[in-house]
Amino acid sequence: VQLQASGGGLVQPGGSLRLSCAASGGTTSNVDMAWFRQEPGKERRFVAAIRRGGGGTYYADSVKGRFTISRDNAKNTVYLEMNSLKPEDTAIYYCAAKTGGRIILTAIQQNWAYDYWGQGTQVTVSS
Repeated sequence: VQLQASGGGLVQPGGSLRLSCAASGGTTSNVDMAWFRQEPGKERRFVAAIRRGGGGTYYADSVKGRFTISRDNAKNTVYLEMNSLKPEDTAIYYCAAKTGGRIILTAIQQNWAYDYWGQGTQVTVSS
């Protein structure tokens, strides 16, 4: 599976962006998908995840109520709708996929649980 993330950019505080993660070489309907982000000098951290087969969605506390993860299996694409953006949301955003067996719930926020990663897209929130 190859993942291509896009949609990042520069936005003012309070603004919105929608990130896309297009998958090729596989189908998103059979994989668990997630978004992580990484600030300079910091480790990559979980943002949101969506389980395969119409399963649940999960969010980091810092983005709950502001971000929404969704998928369009017909387009093999997962989205991250980001609203009410804050300067602390500035980071490189990565999409990730877990093929094979489902991720256990306790691991859904862990980097090591995912076996495919996109190249990242920069999001900068600044006035």
